[in-house]
Amino acid sequence: MKQVKITYIGGGSQQWALRLMADLALSDKLTGSLVLYDIDLAAALKNKEISARIFDKPGACSRFVVEVEDSLDEALRGADFVVISIEPGPTEKRFIDLKIPEKYGIFQTVGDTTGPGGIARAIRSIPTMAEFAHHIMAVCPDAWVINYTNPMAWCTGALYAAEPDIKALGCCHEVFHTQEMLAKWIAETYKVDLPRRQDVKLDISGVNHFTFATDAVWKGRSILAEFAAAMTEGEPEGLNRIALEREAKEEWFTSEFKIAEDFLARFGVLGAAGDRHLAEFVPWYLSSKAEINNWGVCMTPYEWRIKRANNPDEARQKYLEEDLAPSGEEGVLLLEALAGATDELVRTNFNMPNIGQNPDAPVGAIVESYGLISKNKVEPIGCGILPSAVQALEDRVLDIQQLVLDGVMNRDRKMVFAGFAIDPLNTISPRAARAMFDEIWTALALDW
Repeated sequence: MKQVKITYIGGGSQQWALRLMADLALSDKLTGSLVLYDIDLAAALKNKEISARIFDKPGACSRFVVEVEDSLDEALRGADFVVISIEPGPTEKRFIDLKIPEKYGIFQTVGDTTGPGGIARAIRSIPTMAEFAHHIMAVCPDAWVINYTNPMAWCTGALYAAEPDIKALGCCHEVFHTQEMLAKWIAETYKVDLPRRQDVKLDISGVNHFTFATDAVWKGRSILAEFAAAMTEGEPEGLNRIALEREAKEEWFTSEFKIAEDFLARFGVLGAAGDRHLAEFVPWYLSSKAEINNWGVCMTPYEWRIKRANNPDEARQKYLEEDLAPSGEEGVLLLEALAGATDELVRTNFNMPNIGQNPDAPVGAIVESYGLISKNKVEPIGCGILPSAVQALEDRVLDIQQLVLDGVMNRDRKMVFAGFAIDPLNTISPRAARAMFDEIWTALALDW
């Protein structure tokens, strides 16, 4: 087994850090040390306590020595890998992302990636990620960095803007759910056993959470056109009922993929992120709560996020009670490949600066594509070409992301506002948009 040191920034995480531990316990290729760093030291210590139970469970193939470090530089010293999953500020800051825009009539299903809420979160996140990048390059410059933090494009972009030589990937599981949805359709359509999601090969292009499948292949057969022909339009009344039932059960994260299918029907490419994310990049689906419910989608409320944050042990309990099982994430597969612990190439989706894999995006912009990962090597795979209408939507997103990233990195409020003002969800009057921005800015309490 390959000996590695992994440093986890945000090691007090209620879910992501524990998912990684469970997957590491199931790995028969890696062992070593896992160092948890978190500004919430008590949360990191709690996760260390749980880690002993995880690595002792039946079925565990590996054992990691898990430690907690309250100094970031000490945590990073000697690291082969750095994993980042943080909440930028206490969860109460999500009030800025969700409740202030709502006051101005702008609704967001998630509010962590785009729109006024995503931009507010980016303003908080970018300086923190830039600071992490400086520490990483000063202490462990050869380490590979895997970022799970949203807003993914801005957080990954901040790492590279601060330290262009950093070796960082932004990883997201949204595309996995699209593969799983297609796998279920294949099983039903072809009357076969449910395929593994990895057996559904997608070609994707776009930016994180606004990514599209230009093709889908199963057993060498392109199935996207057939899937499109088989789509049925859900009745708004029925979808609304489904959404309201999920709200009552607090099942915020599932949907019917009707927005993903709507893009396919309109433009010929399938949305390859969840509906609750896709909806936020255009003004069509979020005109009201009723409208988004009519697509079978719920808005994740601020109040629920606060409730979850105030009950951290509830999310952790499954890792104490349940048997070991793969999380479905691919982080450990990436670590195994990058460490040279396997001879297999890992094909997966990730976010990194465009070096030509996306011919329609600016060089250096953070784009999402597939790529091949092997020992100390990442090779992006060229993206499919999006229809011009969808690429026009992508272009505006890329412009907004660059304006906000440059604005925050250069402490230029006017530049940040320029990106904020042209966001598609800002369908309100210019005066109202300015008032909303000023209220968000005041709530952020920045020193510039």
